Amino acid sequence: MTDDTRRGLPAPPPLGAAALPPGTYAGQVVLVTGGGTGLGKAIAAEFARLGADLVIASRRAEQLAAARDELAAVPGAGRVTAALCDIRDPERVADVFDAAEAAFGLPDVLVNNAAANFPSPAEDLSPNAWRAVVDITLTGTWFMTREFGRRHLAARTPGSIVNIGASYAWTGGPGFAHSAAAKAGVKNLVETLAVEWGPYGIQVNGLVPGLFPHADMTGDIRGGLDRAAPDAKDGRQPALRVGEPRELGWAATFLASPYARFVTGHTLVVDGANWQRRALVNPEVVPVREQLGRGPFGDRP
Repeated sequence: MTDDTRRGLPAPPPLGAAALPPGTYAGQVVLVTGGGTGLGKAIAAEFARLGADLVIASRRAEQLAAARDELAAVPGAGRVTAALCDIRDPERVADVFDAAEAAFGLPDVLVNNAAANFPSPAEDLSPNAWRAVVDITLTGTWFMTREFGRRHLAARTPGSIVNIGASYAWTGGPGFAHSAAAKAGVKNLVETLAVEWGPYGIQVNGLVPGLFPHADMTGDIRGGLDRAAPDAKDGRQPALRVGEPRELGWAATFLASPYARFVTGHTLVVDGANWQRRALVNPEVVPVREQLGRGPFGDRP
């Protein structure tokens, strides 16, 4: 029997609404990695709406140019510039901060959104595949964070860092051993650096997105969602709906804002409680290889 009283969580305010007072970030510089696409661009848009001067960084020039123009057109936006950067290279990271300072000044806020991911059974991961994900997701985040922290420590100025994480930093991530390990490291950086740098006025927080479908999702991730629930994504969430990208942007702008100055070392999960759901009776175990449609390990076609 179906419970027809279920309504789920209400829809958010419309796109264009702001969670904070207009101009909250006027005169502030915000640097967003992976800001040319997807959730990174959605986060950057909410900072822009509140008056921030934006620096978006990515490895792909064509995506950056399009995103720069789109973000500059957001009502209330400050200035917007784009910087090519491979965050795995500490010299390129330093170049991005130099460019940001030359254009607008030292970034007041850093959003570490850039990451890499794809599903794979752990035993199939090559050394290069492991390094590619860990080097971008964890090491790249560290290089950006380190550069931001060192510059603010030298300038004796406060700052705020928001690291985009994942709920499998707590739970483990079958099918995503490389990404789960890296995101666990990112979460630990939040907790470690909040204590180390708090005395100097630098906040460090984490932000974990749930299911926020968007046009820039990778084929692997979108394919996994379609295999799991091609027509029932909303019904598989306790909220009975998926997230809207602007909701993640609102959370990011709050964590880095003057209204959250006493919040540091915290990781906020924005997923409608999906990561906490449990069934009364566990479903049958389906090995990751089978979920991904792969034959037994070692079999040759």
